[in-house]
Amino acid sequence: MHLEGSCHCGKVSFSLNSQHPYPYQRCYCSICRKTQGGGGYAINLSADSHSLKLKGQQHISVYHARMPAEGGHPAHASSAERHFCHECGSALWLFSPEWPELIHPFASAINTPLPVPPEHTHLMLGSKASWVEVESHSGDQRFEVYPEESIAQWHERMGLVDNT
Repeated sequence: MHLEGSCHCGKVSFSLNSQHPYPYQRCYCSICRKTQGGGGYAINLSADSHSLKLKGQQHISVYHARMPAEGGHPAHASSAERHFCHECGSALWLFSPEWPELIHPFASAINTPLPVPPEHTHLMLGSKASWVEVESHSGDQRFEVYPEESIAQWHERMGLVDNT
C-alpha cells in the first residue's frame, strides 16, 4: 500500500510503500507515550525503507531515546532514530540501523486512510502510565513487554499482507 504522510505544519511530507499497513500495535512505553502523547500510546507501521520519498528534510531532527541502566548494562542512547519535525514537533517515523530495510512510520503522521485492524496488540503495558485506561476488545492481545510476533508475522497470520 502506498502511504502519504506529513507533519502538522506541512513543512515535512513523505511517502513510502508498506506491505503491513494495519495500525494494530499500541505501544505504552514511556518513550512512545512522551514523544507521541495522545491516548498514552503510539502506533507505528512497518514499511520498506528504500521506498521513502521525502520533502522538507531540512526541517527534520532525530531523537535517540535515553535507555535506562538495566541488567548490568549502563544507561545509553538508543540506536533507534525517532524522526520528527523540529518546527511543529510532529513525530514522523522510527528507523533502526539493526533493521535497515525497514522504516516505521507513526500512524498519526499518515494522511492516507488506513485500514481498520480486526484486532489490536497492546504492548509494553508494564510501562503504562497510571492514568491510561486500556481499551481492549475481544480478541485483542496484551503484553507486559514485547510480543514474540513481529508486525510482518501478525499481518501474515491475519491474511492482511498488501503486495500492491
